[in-house]
Amino acid sequence: MRTSFNIPDELVAEFDRAWRDEGIENRSRAVREAMREFVESHARLEDVSGEVVALVGFDYRHHDVIRELHGAQHEFQDVILNTSHTHQGEWCLESLFCRGPAERVRALTYRLRDFDAVRRVKVMVIRE
Repeated sequence: MRTSFNIPDELVAEFDRAWRDEGIENRSRAVREAMREFVESHARLEDVSGEVVALVGFDYRHHDVIRELHGAQHEFQDVILNTSHTHQGEWCLESLFCRGPAERVRALTYRLRDFDAVRRVKVMVIRE
């Protein structure tokens, strides 16, 4: 199947560098692999139930979203045990150590992904 996407030029350039550096033969194959990884990590989060311990890491442009992020973190204070924050130029990197029902950690992750100024969100389920 052929398809098209609207992707910022700088992200395409970064992606192209990454797959070439890895020795992948072409962009289509690299996109398929990236999509598989996304589906696997997404399915993993979807498959978890019950009480979990998880680390949620994300990066964002501080000035574009900080008030909304604080609101979201207060909304999920029942599962966020502590946070860590560091500045990386105009970007901030934040980690949330969470414990609670998988559904709430999942909802928190999806809420963070809703923000345009959040570049990426990664979840590591430490214990189910």
